[in-house]
Amino acid sequence: MSKVKSIAEAVDLLHDGMTVMLPGFLGVGTPKTLIEAICAKGIGDLTVIYNDGAFPDVGFGKLVRRGLVRKLIGTHIGTNPELVKLVADKKIDLELYPQGTLVEKIRAAGAGLGGVLTPTGVGTAVEEGKTIMEIGGKTYLLELPLHADVALLYAHIGDTFGNLVYRRAARNFNPIMATAADLVIAEVANLVEVGEIDPDHVMTPGIFVDVVVRGCE
Repeated sequence: MSKVKSIAEAVDLLHDGMTVMLPGFLGVGTPKTLIEAICAKGIGDLTVIYNDGAFPDVGFGKLVRRGLVRKLIGTHIGTNPELVKLVADKKIDLELYPQGTLVEKIRAAGAGLGGVLTPTGVGTAVEEGKTIMEIGGKTYLLELPLHADVALLYAHIGDTFGNLVYRRAARNFNPIMATAADLVIAEVANLVEVGEIDPDHVMTPGIFVDVVVRGCE
């Protein structure tokens, strides 16, 4: 069964106020064509789960520049001065986590876990408002799962069923985010038929993907 839709059809599945997972590291591995379409349609009031602030007019930064982001859940924002100012002016809410903690929170959601225990952040501002547990003489923070309404992925190769292959560092958060959202839309640079990808090369099985769209390199 083909899951291929046009960019317009895929974006029609999105709406204001959603929580959106975006993979990528400073724009690498981010679904740029989908982001362009979201900007064109003006879908806003978004809570975005993304590693960093990207750059002012690259990938996630375009959503920020167009005023479509209400809140960012990420790990750092220093590469995007526009985002830094918006946060300082209280126009965008910000929730920061250590990078490993962010990944584990997403993984917990995808695996159906109730949370993860981590020593990272104990004794710092990170522990404020969180459950603190003592296990085996060590102190841990309980971090709760992080789930999204939709994950927008980017793959180098994908087939019509949604089996995906990522390229080098562009893999980053894509595989784990594919498991932790109600709706998963994959933008693929090279769309092929089912059977053209060696099963040993599949990094995200199509069972996790709901919609496939053709993107760009």
